[in-house]
Amino acid sequence: MTIRTLIVDDDFRVARIHAEIVSTVAGFSVTQTVGSVAAAGRIPGSAVDLLLVDLYLPDGDGRDLARRIGCDFMVLSASAEPETVSVSLARGALGYIIKPFDPAVLRGRLEAYRRFRGALDRTGVLVQADIDRAFQILHGAPSGSTRAKGHSAPTETAVERAVADAGGPVSASEVAELVGISRATANRYLSHLADLGRIEMQLRYGATGRPEHRFVAADTA
Repeated sequence: MTIRTLIVDDDFRVARIHAEIVSTVAGFSVTQTVGSVAAAGRIPGSAVDLLLVDLYLPDGDGRDLARRIGCDFMVLSASAEPETVSVSLARGALGYIIKPFDPAVLRGRLEAYRRFRGALDRTGVLVQADIDRAFQILHGAPSGSTRAKGHSAPTETAVERAVADAGGPVSASEVAELVGISRATANRYLSHLADLGRIEMQLRYGATGRPEHRFVAADTA
């Protein structure tokens, strides 16, 4: 899946910088960079998956574009007033980044958005756990940290390798036995890796009782 991204900013130099950042993130492509609502409106909605837009454009409010185009959007703006941010979120913005910002901030938001889309891109009906996990991914810590507090890098690597080497869905109990840790510890690492999109969490329904969580390597899910 390639996420086609439209960038709208009336400062062409800023738009170009944003485009360069987007182009470095795996799974994203830049559809176009434009500087006005009118120019963006001429781009077919079918060609855009994500809109990165400034608020105050020469011919209108950038937030209105997402509704016209019919796509997800994030606001990249120098405006930091609480009401402005609140209105943007109420209108459906999936992210709000205050300019100027470190490129790592935008990259992190885009990576989280890609995992968010992936978590919802499933066949069949979603369960509540799928939706909760998708929003946890989208609104995770913006620092880009990939290791939860108190987690050990060797154990995290061992858990991820155990899932990859299993060749199919495995339970937390099975991973715990393979790695030599408790089931609770395995569950903690597995949930963290799933939130990062490095493994996938599935549900297996039995004849009775609660569904069991199973885990599989992300590239085989």
